[in-house]
This record gives sequence, C-alpha cells and structure tokens, in this order.
Amino acid sequence: MELTVGTVLEGKVKSITNFGAFVTLPENKTGMVHISEVANTYVSDIRQHLTEGQDVKVVVIGADNGKINLSIKRLEARQNRPAAPAGEKPQQSRPARPVTPPPAPKTADQLFEEKLKAFMTESDSKISGIRQYSDHRTRSRRR
Repeated sequence: MELTVGTVLEGKVKSITNFGAFVTLPENKTGMVHISEVANTYVSDIRQHLTEGQDVKVVVIGADNGKINLSIKRLEARQNRPAAPAGEKPQQSRPARPVTPPPAPKTADQLFEEKLKAFMTESDSKISGIRQYSDHRTRSRRR
C-alpha cells in the first residue's frame, strides 16, 4: 500500500511522547502525529487528547525518507467542511486570524543595547544585594 499525502487511514496509538504520538498503521507501518496536529486548539499535554491503544482516524500530511507524518486535526477540518454543490469548486478555507508580518530583524546596535540593558539591570541588583549585606555587617560591628 503506497501512502500518499491526503490518504485517510485508521490506526492505533502505539506510544505517546511530549512532542507527539506514534500511530501503528496498516501493513505494520508507523507514523507520527505531532502535538501541533492533534487538535484545532493549543495542546500543552497530548495525554489529555490521546491515550495509548486508542483507535484514531488520521490523514497523511507527509511521507518522505520512510517517515510518515500524520494529522488528526486536518481530518476533522476536512470532515466538518460542507460539500460543494455539483459542478462547483469547493471554497478554500481562510485563516482564522489575519497574518501579521514578522517583525523586522534587529540591527547589531539594537541587539547590543538590549544586552547592555540586561547586564546593567542584573549588575545593579547584585550590587544592591552586596551593599545590603556589607551595611548589615558594618552596623553589627559598631555596636
């Protein structure tokens, strides 16, 4: 059986890691569902969504170098999409939120200024701690 992108399969969760779940597929093949492909919401603990031995329906989203990448959330999105009327193309789904451009890369001067500011803040807090300690010791000797 040739696995191509878009193929829907049923499998069983073999093991769970912090970064995803390994799923046993037909013909003793194994694929991985990355934690970001489990649900349409943020997943901090994959064990809240999947358990070992659970039967799952997955869609192949990549297959290269013997590694099979799977998704559960893309299959759910595909199933929840309404069917297009006969003769019409299905509409492309739009992103849920507008895409903002990434911030401009920082210049060397800006990076230096940030590092200097962090150093100065840390240095000030260390010096104030030392001053408090030395003031305390000086006061106790004078008595």
